Amino acid sequence: MMQYRGGELAAFEALYRRHKDPLYRYLLRGCAHADVAAELFQDVWASLVRVRASYEPRAKFSTWLYRMAHNRLIDHLRLAPRAPLPLEEELIPAAAEHERPEAQALAGESASRLRRALAALPVEQREAFLLHEEAGLSLEEIAEVSGVGRETVKSRLRYGLAKLREALADD
Repeated sequence: MMQYRGGELAAFEALYRRHKDPLYRYLLRGCAHADVAAELFQDVWASLVRVRASYEPRAKFSTWLYRMAHNRLIDHLRLAPRAPLPLEEELIPAAAEHERPEAQALAGESASRLRRALAALPVEQREAFLLHEEAGLSLEEIAEVSGVGRETVKSRLRYGLAKLREALADD
């Protein structure tokens, strides 16, 4: 990011390639609508371009990026009317089928059950889980992104994982 801030466009391309798929999946799982996720995705990258000159490395780049995504997602969820979450077709991530972590670990009905279980989690638990699994953020980084304490994140992850395990117990 420091190279991009300095004007190197190739650095932006490298950042985009490295973070686009997990960021999109995070947004998609957070709002559960492909068209909305695509819009939020574009907003996050546009924000990054807009603020690049003022970027200061106070945290890992991924923490900073997901904080922007988190804020944009929360703004959307506050303003959007409550709509039922789609369970199947709209939850297909941007990555190719063979690159998706859940496609590698689960197949067919199991993947559908996982998507339904994720959609059923409370927003805070789903977000903590996705930031941990999709973005690979640590507890401390998730706390920073979410604006809560480390123990709160730990609790959200624990309860979210317990609910996912219960929902997927037959698998």
